[in-house]
Amino acid sequence: MSSPATPRTINALAAGEVALIAAIDRAGLAPETAQRLCELGFDEGVDVEILHRAPFGGDPIAVRVGNMVVALRRDMAALIEVAA
Repeated sequence: MSSPATPRTINALAAGEVALIAAIDRAGLAPETAQRLCELGFDEGVDVEILHRAPFGGDPIAVRVGNMVVALRRDMAALIEVAA
C-alpha cells in the first residue's frame, strides 16, 4: 500500500513552471486576504506560472495568474495547492 502523496504548493514550483491551482486553504488566511486572492484571480482550476523568486529563498515569489503578475509571500504561497 502506498501512502497518499503530499500536496504540492506554489512554493514547490520552479521558476518557469506552470501548474493548475487545485485548492486554496482559505481557513489558513484572514477573510480579507482570501477575498483579495480571489479578486486577483487565484481560484481552483486556474493556471499559475512562477516567474521569479527572490534570491536566497526569500520573499516574494512573482507569479503570473491570468494576465496579471502578483507577488506572493512564501507563507501565503504555501496555502495554495497545485497540480501539474
